[in-house]
Amino acid sequence: MKNKSRINSIETHIVPTVPSPIRLQEYGVGIFIAALTKSALKKALKKKFIKVNDVIATSATLITGGECICLSIPEEVNPNTKLIFPLKVLFEDEYLAVIHKPAGILVSGNSFKTIANALAQNIQRSSLPDATKPQPVHRLDYATTGILLVGKTSSSIRELNKMFEDKTIEKTYYAVTIGDMNDQGKIISEIDSKKSQSNYKLFESVSSKRFGKLNLVELKPQTGRRHQLRKHLSSIGFPILGDKEYGIEPLILIGKGLYLHAYSLNFKHPFTKEEFYLKDELPKRFMKLFSTK
Repeated sequence: MKNKSRINSIETHIVPTVPSPIRLQEYGVGIFIAALTKSALKKALKKKFIKVNDVIATSATLITGGECICLSIPEEVNPNTKLIFPLKVLFEDEYLAVIHKPAGILVSGNSFKTIANALAQNIQRSSLPDATKPQPVHRLDYATTGILLVGKTSSSIRELNKMFEDKTIEKTYYAVTIGDMNDQGKIISEIDSKKSQSNYKLFESVSSKRFGKLNLVELKPQTGRRHQLRKHLSSIGFPILGDKEYGIEPLILIGKGLYLHAYSLNFKHPFTKEEFYLKDELPKRFMKLFSTK
């Protein structure tokens, strides 16, 4: 029997200001990809996989604001098995990197094949004193393509997480939606009992024999709830093409993937203070439908 070694799937989260103390097992629901549900979070706490400010957390741990929460899940792998997964690097310096995430792979989580596990072979290790294993600092769905921001040092990961919490990083997505949409609008609702908002702008529409009308839509999420854009567009009757989970029968396209793409990030570099506007061009399958972009 071959010996196995253990690798860790690590996710971190910096807690913003909270109105009042809240138990971690309530606050943490939906934050970590590897423990999205309440039951998964409780299981991770029971197995001592979660630390708050480097102290092992329990179901009684209270969150008051400003804490660093770290979820670290060990995974057994064969030492002779190495993930070979080339990634397109869009930008890189000593502090951070920006990559293209293809469809059909998790960003992180308790799996061998993840973007997080593929980063080390695609990104140069930082020469700074607090260099660490490269880590994604936000999430994209399994089926979503596009731009993904990665921290390369401990301080960079903390700062970038805080910037997302403070909403100082602007994210822009593009999607192909089904139906006769208005030129622009705001979608505001509660997702998992939390307020959420997405703004959209219609760029181009084309007629379709099967779907009636297809639209190229720019999306700017103002909050970061799980599956927010997909849920919001479906809730107003204009689901994203290829969305099997939130699509509307019989308009679900099978086998072509989800037409949702993380297009750009706009932010000030947390260390060099340079203004960045980085983009990941639309996939060819978008371009085949529209002429605008």
